[in-house]
Amino acid sequence: MYHMGVDVGSVSTDIVLTDSAMNVVERIYLRTKGKPINAVQEGFKMLKGKYDDKQIQSVGTTGSGRHIAAALIGADAIKNEITAHAYASLFIDKNVRTIIEIGGQDSKIITLKDGVVTDFAMNTVCAAGTGSFLDRQAERLEIPIENFGDYALKSQVPVRIAGRCAVFAESDMIHKQQLGYNQSDIIMGLCEALVRNYLNNVAKGKDIEQKVFFQGGVAANNGIKKAFENALGFEVYVPKNYDVMGSIGAAMLGAEAVKKVGKTKFKGFDIADRKFVSSSFECNGCPNRCEVVNIKDGSSVVGCFGDRCGKWSERQVV
Repeated sequence: MYHMGVDVGSVSTDIVLTDSAMNVVERIYLRTKGKPINAVQEGFKMLKGKYDDKQIQSVGTTGSGRHIAAALIGADAIKNEITAHAYASLFIDKNVRTIIEIGGQDSKIITLKDGVVTDFAMNTVCAAGTGSFLDRQAERLEIPIENFGDYALKSQVPVRIAGRCAVFAESDMIHKQQLGYNQSDIIMGLCEALVRNYLNNVAKGKDIEQKVFFQGGVAANNGIKKAFENALGFEVYVPKNYDVMGSIGAAMLGAEAVKKVGKTKFKGFDIADRKFVSSSFECNGCPNRCEVVNIKDGSSVVGCFGDRCGKWSERQVV
C-alpha cells in the first residue's frame, strides 16, 4: 500500500510513492512544458503498469498546479509548497530551523520554530539563482549541468560577478571570460553572486538559524552549497530526497487527511488515457470579470479555476 504525492511546478512535475513509513519507493521527474495535465497523465502512464489503483491509499498535491492536479487525480489534500516542504523537512529532522529551497523558476526561504512555520518569502522579481538560469549558463559554457558544481569547487580565487540581475550576471560572466579568467573561478564567482542575490533579496530581514536544509533541484550543485556555507559561516545540509521534498510532503499530508475521513478520493490510474479539454470564459457576475478555466472529461466538468470568489471553483466535480 502506498501514499502518492504530486508536485506540479512551472518547470517540473514530480510524482512520488511512499510506503507506510514514508520511505520513497518510486519517484518520477517530468518536464511540465506549460502543460500540467499532460505531465500528470504521462507520469500516470509510467505508473499504471506497475501499480494497482487499490494500492494507493492517499494522494496529496502541491505546487503552482496543485488545484488542477487535484481535480484530475482526486486528491485528499491540496497544500501550498511552503506547507509541503516544511512538513517533509520536519519529518526528517525536528531540529530544522531554516529551509532554503531553490527550484527551476523560483526560490524561497522558510523559517521554523518549535515545528511551526514562522515566516517565509519567495523571489518575485528576478530569476537569477534559479535552476533555469544555471541551466542556461552551463549550456553556454558547454558544461553538463551535473558537473557545474564540481567545476566551482576547483576554484582557487573566485571572480567577483554582479549577481543582482540575471541579465547583468550573464553579461559580467562574458566580460570576465573575455579578460581570460579561469573557468572554475568564474563559475565559483557566479555561485557566490547567486547566493548573495538570494540572501539580499529572498532572505532579506530573515533570521537564518541552524539547522539549515537546502532543497530543490539546485541543491545538487555543490558550488552553490559551498557558497551558502561560506556566506553563512556554518554547515548547510542537503537531505537525501532534496529534489522531491515537496512531493514527499504532499504525500504525508494526503495520508494525514485520509486518516481523518477513512477513505481516499483517488480516481485511479485510468486518467492517464482520458482526453481532458480546457477552455475559458469570462464571468460576468461582478466587476472583477474573472477569466475562469473550465476542464472537461468528455461532457463532465472536472474542475474550474481562476475565479476569486469561489462561485465556479467551489462547485467543481472531483
